[in-house]
Amino acid sequence: MSTSDIHRVELHRVLRAPAERVYRAFLEPSALVKWLPPNGFTATVHESDARVGGTFKMSFTNFTTGESHSFGGKYLELVPHELIRYTDEFDDPALPGVMECEIRLKSVSCGTELRAVQDGIPPQIPVEACYLGWQESLVLLAKLVEAEIGEP
Repeated sequence: MSTSDIHRVELHRVLRAPAERVYRAFLEPSALVKWLPPNGFTATVHESDARVGGTFKMSFTNFTTGESHSFGGKYLELVPHELIRYTDEFDDPALPGVMECEIRLKSVSCGTELRAVQDGIPPQIPVEACYLGWQESLVLLAKLVEAEIGEP
């Protein structure tokens, strides 16, 4: 394993939902607060400008302790229903560096294949904790996008 792999996570999941719905869930603030925070956290979107060059700012709050951490970044590449690439960095100077995230979506016979890569995770954060957080978040993403709720 190379040094660059140590601070990187890669995830793969197939969702029973169209790529358009999954793509929207990554960009709409009301959707992000529903699925992105891992178990035990709430989220607030402070700023969201989902276009190439646009920025976002969010915070996660630990529901038990009330402590928050904020982070934000810039959208580098957006290809509707296929690709979301953005930077991400913590406001906490103890967690330095800029991470890069890439979300690839592909329509498949039963829904959407999702491949996520997060690179440049600060060394102070255990990679296994990132995997765990992403796994918890992707379960919530599936619950959001796989629900088929028709109009009355």
